[in-house]
Amino acid sequence: MQFSELINARLSKEIDRPMMKKDPFPVSEGLRSYLQKHDRDIELPINYKDLLNYRYANALKDKKGKITHWETAIYDLKEMEFLKEALIKTYAILKTEGDLSYANHLDIDRIDFCEFGNSVPFRIRVVNKVNDNYDHYYVKLADASRIYGLELEHMLSPNRITFLCNKNTLVEEHIPGIPGDIFLKDYFDLPETNKIRLAKEFVKFNERCFARLLGDMRSYNFVVDITPDIEDYQYRIRAIDFDQQSYEGKKNLYLPQFYKENFEFVENVLKNLNEEVISQYQMEEHNTMTYRVVASRRRLMALLNIMTKDEISENYKVKILREELNEHFETTVFTRCKTMGEIVKRQLKEMLQKHLKQVNKTFKTTK
Repeated sequence: MQFSELINARLSKEIDRPMMKKDPFPVSEGLRSYLQKHDRDIELPINYKDLLNYRYANALKDKKGKITHWETAIYDLKEMEFLKEALIKTYAILKTEGDLSYANHLDIDRIDFCEFGNSVPFRIRVVNKVNDNYDHYYVKLADASRIYGLELEHMLSPNRITFLCNKNTLVEEHIPGIPGDIFLKDYFDLPETNKIRLAKEFVKFNERCFARLLGDMRSYNFVVDITPDIEDYQYRIRAIDFDQQSYEGKKNLYLPQFYKENFEFVENVLKNLNEEVISQYQMEEHNTMTYRVVASRRRLMALLNIMTKDEISENYKVKILREELNEHFETTVFTRCKTMGEIVKRQLKEMLQKHLKQVNKTFKTTK
């Protein structure tokens, strides 16, 4: 994908926008078996429905006093006692495989929820009573497309993801970083921001999303992780919303470069990188993804083979996407794809096949 096509990043057309809400897709038996095999599906002390029994909710404000999309849930005293115990145990399972030896040091400081998200998530704030340090995790409605997105992120990105699923409940760790929209507002123009390195990372993030068809990566659906380096800063952009994993029909919805919310990131790329450098970074990311595919080949193929049989989108969107990808790659191979899972599998082949051949050739030569 050429960044010279970016005039659309400044425009807003309803036909080119992802759906704000989508119904969750049930977890199939095949996906459930996969999750059990890889220790993602285990018995949990908490169920999503348990958190719905709040009496009322207060709007949550940020540190600057601005109202956020989150609300703080208020529960009866007895209900809160049960929830605290169950949520602390859940946190221990998520973080230390159920070791409760330190649980007496922990407390549940706050339970927030957000009706804005597809999964209507609850955000749990866990506090260490010894030093007041805090952490967060999330309890959500299980959604097959989101689970596929989390697993693909775990295998194909530079990031590792910890999550658990049991029945209709999905528990996810917090992904740290500065939300992209806040980064643009508060950090982008700081003198210490290295905009060239930031541009490089956005190009790579754009390629990762398109290769595995992760949609709706508007600035508030990803975070920017800043790491001090020897002489400067390194940046990594991480997706935090996986609800739109291979769900939409329009090809451009899988490319962060086409969202108007990301225009400053896109403009930064065009100002600081020429076409040859952009192509270099795209190839670097393709090559790195190829090594990730090789490293997790069996697990990835097991997931994709289940995904090809699952219904995680609507038929008309499958038809639209395969036609647009055929046009994009100047091929007809996507015509045979009947499901979104088959399209994802084919998409990875189209983008990484050349690199896979080279990697396999290298391995054979070194043996």
